[in-house]
Amino acid sequence: MRITVLTLFPAMFPAILNDSIIKRAKENNLVTFEIINFRDFSSNKHKMVDDTPYGGGAGMVLAVEPIYKALTSIEGYESALKILLTPQGKTYHQSVAKELISEEHIILICGHYEGFDDRVREFIDIEVSIGDYVLTGGEIAALTIIDSVVRLIPGALGSKESYENDSFYEDTLDYPQYTKPREFRGLKVPDVLLSGNHQEIAKWREEMKVKRTLERRPDLHKKSN
Repeated sequence: MRITVLTLFPAMFPAILNDSIIKRAKENNLVTFEIINFRDFSSNKHKMVDDTPYGGGAGMVLAVEPIYKALTSIEGYESALKILLTPQGKTYHQSVAKELISEEHIILICGHYEGFDDRVREFIDIEVSIGDYVLTGGEIAALTIIDSVVRLIPGALGSKESYENDSFYEDTLDYPQYTKPREFRGLKVPDVLLSGNHQEIAKWREEMKVKRTLERRPDLHKKSN
């Protein structure tokens, strides 16, 4: 998989992309990254990429030209899935991550300031929002999508089971997990997990996934039925 990010703040990415599972996926040639500063494509002598909004209003709006130039400079951009990160987009869920894993090339466009010149939307495929709250820019949203997608790439984790049992993978929350010691301050590990009976353990885990989902996220349970 190839992931390209258009951003005004490329320094926000190396710490995340060069650590943990993402780093291992890169080293194993499962994913490659390109981080492009679209300020480099500004035709303004001061390298400005924003301007005041037509019609008046507070803040500055990102201009269409530098984003378009940066986008079209990317080799193979025509066939890539071009994603605009915006509060107005489709809400990001695990199901979207599962869809993105089938793409060979994803381009993530990070906004900033008061948003984009609306004409940017003519050059993208989908708009995505990671939730109903306001961020300073799209960089954290881009990293969220990168992390959730890369871990689904075959070989990025130790086994498929590592992510198939995750919360939200099948519209349920995860079952409770325990490790040593068996008892801590009077709190004990459930007996079934110590039984060695793998069939009963699997049954208990499925029951707990349903129970927790009903208790904590009944909306997910309704969605899966």
